[in-house]
Amino acid sequence: MAVPQKNVLGGELQPCSFDPVTGFYRDGCCTSGPEDLGSHTICAVVTAKFLDHQRAIGNDLVTARPEYGFQGLVPGDRWCVTALNWLLAFRDGAACFVVLEATNEAVLELVPKEALQEYAVDVPPSLQGLGGTGA
Repeated sequence: MAVPQKNVLGGELQPCSFDPVTGFYRDGCCTSGPEDLGSHTICAVVTAKFLDHQRAIGNDLVTARPEYGFQGLVPGDRWCVTALNWLLAFRDGAACFVVLEATNEAVLELVPKEALQEYAVDVPPSLQGLGGTGA
């Protein structure tokens, strides 16, 4: 039996999106494994600025690719993005929002937790245990 994957908050990894269906394994979650060389571990709420940035670095997330069952993204969609591409957007001032409960803890190998927290759209009532000053 597979061990459930954890989110960056230390809890059970929550679904990111079923419309569109996301995730490396197209299971709606940012689950990851050895086959996921790109580490599709960040549950992002994409913005136009982020999508433009991704296209500029060669990662077109807007154009539909029916042969892969991909309808293309629009601002506001949730999507499991690769840790490296989100980090590039962060460094370039084009990062999009992040759903912490649906972001895989594996991302912490590449992306600082503080960067994710800065763009979090699901900040819990208490930051205790997140490494911040929390109430």
